[in-house]
Parts: sequence; structure tokens; C-alpha cells
Amino acid sequence: MIPDAAPSAPPPYTAGAYARYGAALAVTVGAITSQYFVPKIAPVTGALYGSLAGGLAIVYGIPVAAFLGLVGVSPLRGYARSMGRAGWEGLRWYGLLSALALVVTIGLVLVYEILDPAALELLNRPNPVLAAAASDPAFWIAFSFAVGALEEAIFRGWIFGFWTGRGAWWVHATWTSALFAGVHLYYASTYAEASPLVYPTLFCLGFAFAATYQASGGNLVIVALLHGANDAAGFLSIVSPSLAVGAHLGLIGVGLLVALLHFTGVRPFGPPVVPPPPPVAPWLPPPP
Repeated sequence: MIPDAAPSAPPPYTAGAYARYGAALAVTVGAITSQYFVPKIAPVTGALYGSLAGGLAIVYGIPVAAFLGLVGVSPLRGYARSMGRAGWEGLRWYGLLSALALVVTIGLVLVYEILDPAALELLNRPNPVLAAAASDPAFWIAFSFAVGALEEAIFRGWIFGFWTGRGAWWVHATWTSALFAGVHLYYASTYAEASPLVYPTLFCLGFAFAATYQASGGNLVIVALLHGANDAAGFLSIVSPSLAVGAHLGLIGVGLLVALLHFTGVRPFGPPVVPPPPPVAPWLPPPP
């Protein structure tokens, strides 16, 4: 078990470190988004992308290999740090931002009702991920947690975690969460003009997980579990829509309760871990 102590000051990054991070990020975005256009450009790759093993190897295996080789495991070093605090922070951020996403989505629906009500009909199109999972929903409910762990290692561990202690955390949480939402291109291709109704939820989830990583000093276990539970509720809708809605709203409700307790001063695990200030880049002059 990793101790609950705050992480030590990160070593200075060199220009090469930023370049390697940028290369790994580019490879990751390319690998993830390739599933949406490569099979169309080269139909011979359809079998590879269409198989579970092939799709996982490209979409997750290539990004993991790129970050391991170019960045290393340092951003993942606190993956089990401060489990209690991470659970508390994870639930409250998940509850708050899921509720915010719901409010934003309702507001957007009202805008659509005024400006383009016909576009809302596009939401009745079948979700391609759920359609593909319909033959074995139990497997995909369980597998959601493995996918959640992989995505959190990539997006919160490496992509966001690389910047821990370097600048305002919420700035990096914002752009990395936008990137996380943006690579889910199948929502845009499926729901077209109505897809803006989906992306606020993805962004808010990404931000909640980044905030949890930040507040816990790098915990990835809790955000992986929350990510998996969120996705599992979606696959549960194949079996029972009402049960899926109840499970999803129940998790949000627990999160909101934790947020309320936190707001009233209940802090059972103490204050969040505060990352150390970023070092001065070695190629820049020291601040005055």
C-alpha cells in the first residue's frame, strides 16, 4: 500500500520530456480516433478493429505502450494513495458534476426545443456501443471496470497526471477533460446535430475524475471504479432500463450527500493533498 504522504516535489522537466509527452499524446489521440475512420479508409482493417482483442490492442494497447516508453510510470506512482480521501473526494466530485451535467443537458434540451426540436429525434438512434453489447450484457457490465481502469490510467494518470504540481491544476483538468470528451467521436457520428447534448456529461465526468486525482495526490483506483460503475450502469440498461437509471441516480445521490456533508464541514480524511509547486524549467531564467 502506498502511504498517504503528499507526493515529493516533481523533478524539473526538460524540453525533451515535453516533446516525448507530446509525441505520446499524439499517438494516443491517433490510436483512439483511428477506430472511427481507418476501417472506412481501409476496409481490410475492419476485422482487426471489429474484434475485441484487436480493438483493445489498438485503442488502449498503443497508448499505454507509447506513454510507458516515452513518459514512464511516474504519473501513475500514486495510483493507490489516500484511498479513504480519494473515495470521499471521488464521490463528491462525481455527484456534483454529474448533477451539473444533468442541469446543463436539460438546459440544452430546452434550447433545442426552441431552435431545432426535430434534432432531438436523433437521440432515438440506437447507441452503437450498447447495440454491440446486447448479445452479452453481463460480460460488458463486468468489463466496464477493466475499460474504466485503462481509460483512467491513460487520461487521468498520464495525460493529466503529467502536469501535477505544474501550474493551475484546473487548467489542465479543463483541457484534458475536453480531450477525453472529444475522442468519443461515435456520439457525433451517431447523434449528429443532437450530439452536443452528450458531450457536457463526458466533460464533467473527466473533470470530476481529474479533481479526484488532484485532491488525493494521484489516486487512480477510485476514479477507475467510479468510471467503471458509470459505464456499467449504461450496459445495465440493456437488461433493465429502470434498474440502470436507479443505479446511476443512486450513485449520484450518494455523491451529492457526501458533497453536502463536505460543504457543512465534515472532512473525515482531512484536507486534500496539495501538490508541491512546479519547479522552474531548467532552460528558463529563475523568476525575479
